[in-house]
Amino acid sequence: MTDTATLRRRIAVVTVARSDYGIYRPVLRRLAADSAFDLQIVAASAHLSDAFGRTADLIERDGFSIAARVDMLLPSDTPEAIAESSGRGTMGFAHAFAELQPDLLLVLGDRFDMHAAVVAAAPFGLPVAHIHGGEATEGAIDNLFRHSITKMSHLHFVANEPFARRVVQMGEEPWRVTVSGAPALDDLDAIDYLDRPALESRFGITLEPPVALVTVHAETLRPVDSGAAVDELLAAVKTFEGTVVFTSAGADTNARAIGGRIEAFLPTRPRTWLLGTLGTEGYFSMMKLASVMIGNSSSGIIEAPSFELPVVNIGDRQAGRLRAANVVDVDGDRTSIVGGIRRALDPAFRATLRGLCNPYGDGHAAERIADRLASVPLDRTLLTKRFHDLPA
Repeated sequence: MTDTATLRRRIAVVTVARSDYGIYRPVLRRLAADSAFDLQIVAASAHLSDAFGRTADLIERDGFSIAARVDMLLPSDTPEAIAESSGRGTMGFAHAFAELQPDLLLVLGDRFDMHAAVVAAAPFGLPVAHIHGGEATEGAIDNLFRHSITKMSHLHFVANEPFARRVVQMGEEPWRVTVSGAPALDDLDAIDYLDRPALESRFGITLEPPVALVTVHAETLRPVDSGAAVDELLAAVKTFEGTVVFTSAGADTNARAIGGRIEAFLPTRPRTWLLGTLGTEGYFSMMKLASVMIGNSSSGIIEAPSFELPVVNIGDRQAGRLRAANVVDVDGDRTSIVGGIRRALDPAFRATLRGLCNPYGDGHAAERIADRLASVPLDRTLLTKRFHDLPA
């Protein structure tokens, strides 16, 4: 490892899907522009899969170089395939780290493929910095991966003070924890948002208002129920009087079953679209345009408050996450979802969201993360983890 701040620090950043890449972008730009760092992007998993849009191309179109690729995702989303993909990923990341010889590894979130990278880093004595720890998604196995990554990490960049306290409660020493805010919010003031005609032209769709943006993922603690849950959602969405834009599910257990049901639903309802990869500008522009967001995506919890966008959050996938007042939590049955949509579309409810404060940060996360990565000594103190006991 590098021992002196006078040398450029080789920071390997693991990105496994379009979702985490959109969050990373402000951090990547900051690291790439700073002479203190040698940025090494490791693209893996869904980024390299045709089924998920081969979104590694997005990274390169944004002007970043990919230092290594880890092709780990099997063409199946059964529990066995997800577990095997994780093992393949650990082997692939090990080869990448042996070749790149980074000084520090930066990871984000809570996915099985991100967890594989952290497992691979341990034998190298490679310090790990983790973004978005301390949160909770009680309806997904991601919850387990997030907390496991926390315990294997050496630095923690959390979105707010409650999450910082949780990380310390897990035994992490307070000096390791930085309240950075959520990096995705850094981009919101800098994006050149697309208006409705530009969105229609780019994606070949029509967006007659009102517009519902629907993003749904499997509740991976109960994957056998995913198909039935999507059927309930689709039955509720069919009653919506407006345009419906679905985005594709992530690479979770049984994700393909969700996509198949949505594709079969499209011909049954006019003004209904399924879009794979919108990109950061496209996705946030759609959020800005939408009248309501429906589903169980973290973006409805973290980014949507900044748009004062009402969100109908379905089921337990995001259970445990801190919420702003824009979130309407509903059960997974069609009656509850329809009721949530009606409340979200009520002009009186929308009026209460004016001036809404986003609890996930102030838009300056990237600079806080970069400053900490540049200044922390990469020494034995960083690598030697001691359990921090709370006062009795």
